[in-house]
This record gives sequence, C-alpha cells and structure tokens, in this order.
Amino acid sequence: MTEVVATPPAAASKVNLLDFDREGLREFFAQLGEKPYRAEQVMKWIYHNLEDDFGNMTDLGKALRAKLGEACYVGRPNTLVDKAAADGTHKWLLGMDTGNAVETVYIPEPTRGTLCVSSQIGCALNCQFCSTGAQGFNRNLSTAEIIGQVWVAAKYLGNVTHQNRRITNVVMMGMGEPLANFDNVVAAMKLMRDDLGFGLASKRVTLSTAGMVPWIDKLSDAIDVSLAVSLHAANDELRTELMPINKRYPLAELTAACQRWVARKPRTSITFEYTLMKGVNDQPEHAKQLIRFMRRLPTCKVNLIPFNPFPGTQFERSDADTIRAFQTQLLNAGILTMLRRTRGDDIDAACGQLAGQVHDRTRRSAEIRKRVNAEVTHAV
Repeated sequence: MTEVVATPPAAASKVNLLDFDREGLREFFAQLGEKPYRAEQVMKWIYHNLEDDFGNMTDLGKALRAKLGEACYVGRPNTLVDKAAADGTHKWLLGMDTGNAVETVYIPEPTRGTLCVSSQIGCALNCQFCSTGAQGFNRNLSTAEIIGQVWVAAKYLGNVTHQNRRITNVVMMGMGEPLANFDNVVAAMKLMRDDLGFGLASKRVTLSTAGMVPWIDKLSDAIDVSLAVSLHAANDELRTELMPINKRYPLAELTAACQRWVARKPRTSITFEYTLMKGVNDQPEHAKQLIRFMRRLPTCKVNLIPFNPFPGTQFERSDADTIRAFQTQLLNAGILTMLRRTRGDDIDAACGQLAGQVHDRTRRSAEIRKRVNAEVTHAV
C-alpha cells in the first residue's frame, strides 16, 4: 500500500506542534494567550487519539480551535511507501522534504512490538558495514520528524496509548547517529516517555550510539532511557577500521563513559551490539577480546547480530556454526549474550540495511555506486 499525504499549503507560516515536548507546548499556548492546561488537552488528542485535525478536538472551544488552525498544525511525515515482510515486519519510507526520506521499521513479536526510528537523513559516521553510512549524510531530523515516525506507525497500527499497545518499545536504531542530533532526539524521547505522549517506560525507550563519549554523559543527565552501544570489535585497531569514530573516542574512553553510566544508573544495563562479519570479527581471538572488554562492565550484556548484506558491501555474514561457537564462548565465560534473529530482510528492513533516500552531501554514496557498478561489470 502507498499513501502520499500532502503538507498543508500554509504550513510554512505555521508552527508544527510535533516539535514541542510538554514544557515547550505549554509555553507555546501561553504565547497564544491560553491557559497551559489547554496544551495538555491537545497533547492527549495528538498522541492518545492520534488526531491531527483541530476541528475534531471536541473538548476545545470553537474559538480556540479556529485560533489553532490559524497558528499551527500537526505535521507528520509523508508516507511514500509501506511494505510488509513475510514475518510481519513492516517498513515505511517517510518523506521529510523534497528528495529526502528515511525508513522506519516495526517488528512484531508475541509479547511486544518494537519500532525502530531514524534520527538523521543518512549518517556522517561512515561505519563500513552499515547501509545507512554508505548513503552519506544530508541533515539532522527535527523533533517533529522523529516523533512523527512514531505517530505514523501508531496511526497505521491502531496503537492506543495505555490500552491497546501495538508499539511497546521504541529504539533509536534507525538511520543516523542519535547523539549527533542530541537536542531534537531528547525532545522526541521525552514525548515517547510522557504520559500525555506515548507513555512508554524508561526501559522501553532505547538509544543506540556508535560511541560519542561526551554525549553519553550528557544523555544520562538529560533523560532516563536505556542505552545500547554499537561495539562490533573489542580492539582499537579493528574497531577504528570498521568504525572511524573510534579514532576520536577509543575503547578506553568509551569504557569509562559506560562505567559512569552504570554508576549513575545502577539498576540499568547497557547492551553492546556486535555485528558478526565473516573472517573479520568472528574468530575465537575476537571473542576473547570481547570477554575482556565485558568484564570491565559485568552487569552489561551483548547482543550478537548476524551481518545483513546490502549492495556494494565488502562484508559477508558469518556462517551459523561460527556464530554459535562465538556465542557459546561468551556464555561459557559468564557473559550474558543474546543472538538477534534476523527480521524483515526480504524487504531490506533488517539491522544495518536501512537506506532511505538521501541527497548526499558527503559524496560517499557515489563511491558505493562505483563499487556496485564495478561488481556488475565484473559479473557480466
């Protein structure tokens, strides 16, 4: 199914209410000369009832509804394409502006439903094994564009906050590095957590970072959410090769930041994501390095992710026996280790495969296209 929703013609001169957390919305209503509690009434309509038409907000007076219609709007992203996978995974391509779009993925399971949300159009970090990084980078998403992804998915799924929860978890693991868009991401996560927003508990909102150390400390002060760290190698040489950010924030600094996080939040655990790539980081010596790393953070856990291929990549997925052996080695060392089941790969919705549509400002996508074309030519 495909749906294209036009942005209101006058939107450029109006304020998008999805850009405000509760405090910001109360301030906006005060500027309109309205009582702050009116902001909370409108929040309920937007996030509990998923209503974007002020005319339908029946507990507001007609004069206020007319005033809101003149001053602001509820502007969710445009749905360009939606796809369903055989396993029930759902992916939306959401238009953010002319020529740019991001991907948002919903993963249903028997006991929960997880929504994977993007924070940037593309990504500037250039992790070698990630399809998003291969697309290059355009810009950060606004708060409205981030929380709007949750709004679109919730509307499609028939999610009812505090009742019929189809979305029980949100993970900031889509396109982009969330901490590189700190203010907008935090404001959006406040709306995910707010009882007048989507009302999710702290452990059900997770931010995943490649390791932007100063912002990890800043995040722990700003909001109570769960933390995941993309690790993928436990020695500096290999991790720098796979993730250039490691040159700026090497493992010693990342470890210290994670130890500070755990000390501040003793009842929480950090999840370290480790994508297994054939012959790259999946050997017994790599497992030993990971075990040594994890012993500095004994309350934390590892999430092993089989690599998901994409056009132009130089990496391959580790075979099943190697993955099992790697996991067993960690478990035998007392490291809590989970193996992520690949979901949605038939619609390119699996971890590391999200690409969207990016007007690349880094010229990185051109390099990938050259590689793909070279591979096709060689095959022919």
